[in-house]
Amino acid sequence: MKRPEILICNDDGIHGPGLPALISAMRRVGRVTVSVPEHERSADSHSLTLHKPIRVRKVSDGVYTLNGSPADCARFGVLEILKTKVDLVVSGVNRGYNLGEDVIYSGTVAAAMEATLLKIPAIALSQDAGSDDYGPAAAFAQRLARRVLRRGLPLGVCLNVNFPVPPKGGFKDATPARLGRRIYGTGITRRSDPRGLEYFWLAGRQVTGVDEPGTDVAAVSRGRVSVTPLKIDNTDEAFLQSLSSWKF
Repeated sequence: MKRPEILICNDDGIHGPGLPALISAMRRVGRVTVSVPEHERSADSHSLTLHKPIRVRKVSDGVYTLNGSPADCARFGVLEILKTKVDLVVSGVNRGYNLGEDVIYSGTVAAAMEATLLKIPAIALSQDAGSDDYGPAAAFAQRLARRVLRRGLPLGVCLNVNFPVPPKGGFKDATPARLGRRIYGTGITRRSDPRGLEYFWLAGRQVTGVDEPGTDVAAVSRGRVSVTPLKIDNTDEAFLQSLSSWKF
């Protein structure tokens, strides 16, 4: 029986701390190919590289790096590296949560969403940055991957999974949850270089989660794995009905 074709992507790059454990876990599920950025590309969102060439380097058998975005990695991995039917795309395991509004910025989620656009089931995986032990998350991802391969996902939908700091004994189950709210600081750091020219930092902004029942933020704050289905179609159906009464 043919083993499932699994493509692994991420936004932490080839040196991402969560990558080795995920590769090892997915190799127990199927045939694994890795397509990741050559450097960290966190917060790249769903960008595609159109203004410069994509350069690819083979690191080892089945492992490739690109000078592009996480979404590039998913698209290129499916269409050019594998050139065959891909059964599942798994993105991560990201160092740091992708909860609530984070999914708008996340390269980890973007790689999964790009696979979803290509009509391939996909899972995005992220873990609390306070732990460098990715074994329990990878073990859970292995079980979830088998379930997705067996049951499938609706067209246009991927899964966004967030892991708290792993408990002793690993992760046993998970909480289905909607997206919560993450409040970002609005400060921008202004500095001057040695020549007196100004420059700015957007990074390092403080993020606070709003603990609302039923959300991914609430789940991880209680030490639970959150699983959130995300869809490509962002249409606000309720407002679309109201919009039809506007005079344009």
